Amino acid sequence: MKIDIWSDVACPFCYIGKRHLEAALEQFPHKNDVQVTWHNFELDPNAPKDNKEDQYELLARKYGMSREQAIENTERVAASGTNAGLAFNFDKVIPTNTFDAHRLIQFAALHGKQDEMEERLFAAYFMEGKHISNKEALLAIAAELGLDATAVLNSDAYTNEVRKDEAEAQSLGIRGVPFFVFDRKYAVSGAQPVTAFTQTLQKVWEEANPAELIQTGDKGAACDDGSCDV
Repeated sequence: MKIDIWSDVACPFCYIGKRHLEAALEQFPHKNDVQVTWHNFELDPNAPKDNKEDQYELLARKYGMSREQAIENTERVAASGTNAGLAFNFDKVIPTNTFDAHRLIQFAALHGKQDEMEERLFAAYFMEGKHISNKEALLAIAAELGLDATAVLNSDAYTNEVRKDEAEAQSLGIRGVPFFVFDRKYAVSGAQPVTAFTQTLQKVWEEANPAELIQTGDKGAACDDGSCDV
């Protein structure tokens, strides 16, 4: 089974959705036969790299609310994160452009470390207050995974790959993330509960692997092709 996930590392629900899917996979007896592929999706392609607003100011301006309301909203998201085992720290979040982070995810995929890079970038952004469009910060994150991303970040490498993912999202009608596609047939949108993922995993698996009937004992009397043996 293949699961394709469109995500942005600046999306808290993408991180929560990741945890929910992981929890469902832990319960799934065929988890070793599941391949997960992450795809790039920029929530705000025009976001500046160096933003003078903090997370609360940005949300307040974007959604036309007060700073206090923005704080209350993020506190609710943080509570959802806690339920998923995540310790969000929105006070430390540095809003920024995520394009270079997406290029880094593509680079890591080439080395079989895509999921590790997703996890590391999520934690860096939401818990550690890392500036994930800063080249030095991204180089350090890559180095933690044993990768030298110098050539990547000093060029436009993997730009086409990121754009291809985003174009595919548009063709599929994806407008928000996280967005999970199972075997190119079923979709789960948003950070759904663990049960939604377990049910989808089971349904997709059963459709792809129908139960095989095993006949036991000798053949008994039966009718077929319009006639009966008597």
